Amino acid sequence: MDVQPAPFIPPAPKPRTTPPSTLEMIRIVYRNPLELWGEHTYNEPWISANGVGGHLIVANDPALIRHVLVDNARNYKMATVRQKILRPILRDGLLTAEGEVWKRSRKAMAPVFTPRHIFGFAQPMLRRTQDFVTRYEDGGTSDIAHDMTLLTYDILAETLFSGEISGEPGSFANEIDRLFETMGRVDPLDLLRAPDWLPRLTRIRGRKTMAYFRKIVTDTVKMREAKFKRDPDAVPQDFLTLLLKAEGPDGLTRAEVEDNIITFIGAGHETTARALGWTLYCLAESPWERNRVEQEIDQVLAREPDPTKWLDAMPFTRAAFDEALRLYPPAPSINREPIEPEMWKDLHIPKHAAVLVMPWVVHRHRKLWDRPDAFLPERFHPGNREKIDRFQYLPFGAGPRVCIGASFAMQEAIIALAIMLSRFRFDTTAETKPWPVQKLTTQPQGGLPMQVTPR
Repeated sequence: MDVQPAPFIPPAPKPRTTPPSTLEMIRIVYRNPLELWGEHTYNEPWISANGVGGHLIVANDPALIRHVLVDNARNYKMATVRQKILRPILRDGLLTAEGEVWKRSRKAMAPVFTPRHIFGFAQPMLRRTQDFVTRYEDGGTSDIAHDMTLLTYDILAETLFSGEISGEPGSFANEIDRLFETMGRVDPLDLLRAPDWLPRLTRIRGRKTMAYFRKIVTDTVKMREAKFKRDPDAVPQDFLTLLLKAEGPDGLTRAEVEDNIITFIGAGHETTARALGWTLYCLAESPWERNRVEQEIDQVLAREPDPTKWLDAMPFTRAAFDEALRLYPPAPSINREPIEPEMWKDLHIPKHAAVLVMPWVVHRHRKLWDRPDAFLPERFHPGNREKIDRFQYLPFGAGPRVCIGASFAMQEAIIALAIMLSRFRFDTTAETKPWPVQKLTTQPQGGLPMQVTPR
């Protein structure tokens, strides 16, 4: 009789048992907010307390989360602290825009992310991945976290921009890391809600990198406009073209077009890159799960050449990816702020409170999950995933502002995993000691050095 091995427990900060001092809290929030939360946060339906920057509510109850993100979403705006971090980078991109600007942007992008368009991206995703993995043919050790950033950049450039992004992928990957290392962190002055006129050191450090990304956007738009003038019929009907067509008096401004381009070049590819890296790492540390995934991929690829069918045909592969998203949600915190005070059951939510819906905490909550710290893809196997409450699993958010690219990301991830794992095996080494750190995404500090071997 086979004995099931003990599940892998991936690295994560141990919940605090004592509250930090004010100075310590500011230091932790700047260095790694994932290390801030105490044991009670992972056990209570909500936390309501007065903090350094004002009243704080941590929402863990799925019904409360639904109330904030869906049922009464009109009473909640993007949190001030979150906007202070993201707006200097993304300005009026889809992640940070509000009101009419957000509505115009969402409407302009919706046609790109219909099922028909997403299925049309499958072949380019497949080609880019097949080209990318040739680098592993001789085996060796590689930083998979860095590699996945390059791969998802390649896929994004090919699918949404038809290969016409200005700039070089290698320098892009380095600069995106630098951007999140500087401007992607919470500045202590933002946490204290200090006046905007006080300079933020994090913003100052990130100005050169931000200028680099803005130049990529400007040059990319110029390239496409030149193509329009030369031969309008030869212009691809991709994300970039649709955004430019949406420009006008009743549509997007040029600044909004550029902000949305930088949103997708930066944040849009980064989330999938991190999720792929964590998935390969967790599978490498759970060889029994990896064997099951490899067998499934081999069987599906032998009978089904159409990559649009792979997501539904590979439930074990998808489950492994979903479980990695649970343990390491790319967007670990969703921040809202009530416009007007309200009551939810016996919880008072005051005006201007910081309301945190944190996938990092919700996905590891003791009352919502069995063995929450373990890597157990079986949670998402057919028959089990249907039992999971919609609002206890939030890798792509929920409500009106749910990630518009969720289906794109899922198809991209399964295609990438299928090609990589069908041809190569990824193993950890003595140097593979990642530590999850929250910047804009949940990143592996120290990278993911892994041994890659042809199968």
